[in-house]
Amino acid sequence: MPLISPSLLSADFAFLKHDIDFINSSAADWFHLDIMDGVFVPNISFGLPLVSTIKKHAKKPLDVHLMIVNPDMYIERFKDAGADWLTVHIEACTHAHRTIQAIKKLGIKSGISLNPHTPINSIENIIADVDMVLIMSVNPGFGGQTFIPQSIQKIKDLKALITKTGSQALIQVDGGVDTINAAEIVNAGADVLVAGNAIFTSTDRYATVQVLKNL
Repeated sequence: MPLISPSLLSADFAFLKHDIDFINSSAADWFHLDIMDGVFVPNISFGLPLVSTIKKHAKKPLDVHLMIVNPDMYIERFKDAGADWLTVHIEACTHAHRTIQAIKKLGIKSGISLNPHTPINSIENIIADVDMVLIMSVNPGFGGQTFIPQSIQKIKDLKALITKTGSQALIQVDGGVDTINAAEIVNAGADVLVAGNAIFTSTDRYATVQVLKNL
């Protein structure tokens, strides 16, 4: 049974409290917050003030995904804003091991994310240190994209690496996840599903979360 982390990037920001309350009362496990700076990815989402606001109303952990350059400059501030899980991109970290240790020192869970073109072996030397690995199954920056099929093999390869090294890292998958492909994603080894459009555009959002949760 996977953990479900609905992406607020797909929420209606005019009625954000309503969508927060929905996640609180649903079978979902976390809130997924995508932080985009317009530099690392070609889009801008939201930043620290909104994370702090969401934290005031959220009754479940905040799963914060930093799609930004120089993440080291901001990890403490996002922890203070309310992040329970903080994921950075391997492509944005000059010294990834140092960044992961800095996150863990703050007393929160650490994650490392890989873009679609980034090979699994790029994190082989830090897999034992992270709490989660996020596989991007679309090119990051925008919601509503189509799942990249090659991601399934990438999830399997990551699962094999985790098993081989004895790592306890969870596998999170983000991008184009829906009720049609989720079973294959979970069977490949995913522990955490991030879903945005699939949940927030559903005619029955509670049922959609439950379908994903029951895989």
